[in-house]
Amino acid sequence: MKIGVVRETAHGERRVALVPDALGKLIAAGLEVLVETGAGLGALIPDSAFADAGGRVVSAEVLYAESDLVVRVQKPSPEEAARLRSGQAVMGLLQPLLDPGLMATLAAQGVTAISLDAIPRMLSRAQSMDALSSQANVGGYKAVLQAANAFGRYFPLLTTAAGTAKPANVLVLGIGVAGLQAIGTARRLGAVVRAYDVRPETREQAQSLGAQFVTLKTQIDATGSGGYARELTGEERASQQAELNEVIGAMDIVITTAQVPGRKPPVLVTREAVAKMRPGSVIVDMAASALGGNCEASRAGETIVTDNLVTVLAPENLPASMPIGSSAFYARNLSSLLLHLVKDGALNLDPSDDIANPVVITLAGEIRSESVRKLLTPPAAVAAGA
Repeated sequence: MKIGVVRETAHGERRVALVPDALGKLIAAGLEVLVETGAGLGALIPDSAFADAGGRVVSAEVLYAESDLVVRVQKPSPEEAARLRSGQAVMGLLQPLLDPGLMATLAAQGVTAISLDAIPRMLSRAQSMDALSSQANVGGYKAVLQAANAFGRYFPLLTTAAGTAKPANVLVLGIGVAGLQAIGTARRLGAVVRAYDVRPETREQAQSLGAQFVTLKTQIDATGSGGYARELTGEERASQQAELNEVIGAMDIVITTAQVPGRKPPVLVTREAVAKMRPGSVIVDMAASALGGNCEASRAGETIVTDNLVTVLAPENLPASMPIGSSAFYARNLSSLLLHLVKDGALNLDPSDDIANPVVITLAGEIRSESVRKLLTPPAAVAAGA
């Protein structure tokens, strides 16, 4: 079986799906690894490093023609999807819930789509395959570094001959993987850190890293499934927002991390909250995307300064800004999943397997994911019971 590692083409993407260190186990399992020329350059990995690790460096034309499975980080562009052939498979962060149309296209072409977005995160034996968590870890770390770089003062308490600098007050909104890493990084930089989440069970996690957990009088338990928070109702959001605005207004740094898979991120930092913040304060909206973000003032991919001199950063792909580390993590996740799915040198996509079943989005010309099928079903058909 031949595995093809493509060069990413998405804007700003510097990661690569496999790194040389990951090739050994794959080759030992009887797999042949083809690497597109220049695939690792964004992560500062030369073609020679892949060749030395046992990979075969080839052109894109050869890779698509010979590979049984194409592995990547980002979902393929329409042009890249068109190069995939029937019977071929593609594996990566395919975003099936955000782009169900692409899944329908791949199914129509007879391409098997395997998405690391769909790894069951609460399943202990799948943790080594959890790319969303590994990349969120990188994102949480980089978000704090970006905030520190944009902040015009120190993070730690400093006493000098010229006077004392107070520590920065940092608020992390959303205590998932990214939020926990943001808490830990901000604490290591010496900031006073507070954290908030609509899931009460995250209190101990935040406190274990040295953060103060913010408890609102209007606190709502929004624990959802799969380790995520559920989306709040309009009434629930309104009841807590005014109180949360006051907390935000007292902060120097606010880092937001809250996302709902396949849906628009919840607004946690309103324009009213931004208006309450002091000049020189910084917001990093980790959830910013084409769908929106956690901060009403953010614009995806841009850094803006508001009328009251608050800097709002909305980076779209923080893991790609640390490509060496994030590629190494991602490669371990992908190779762990790949080795789990390969039996006797071929993909074995057993629907009874609790890891294989959710990650296989399309197979044999059909969309296997029920969630994706629902997104593609016209509302009229749903109402009619189709």
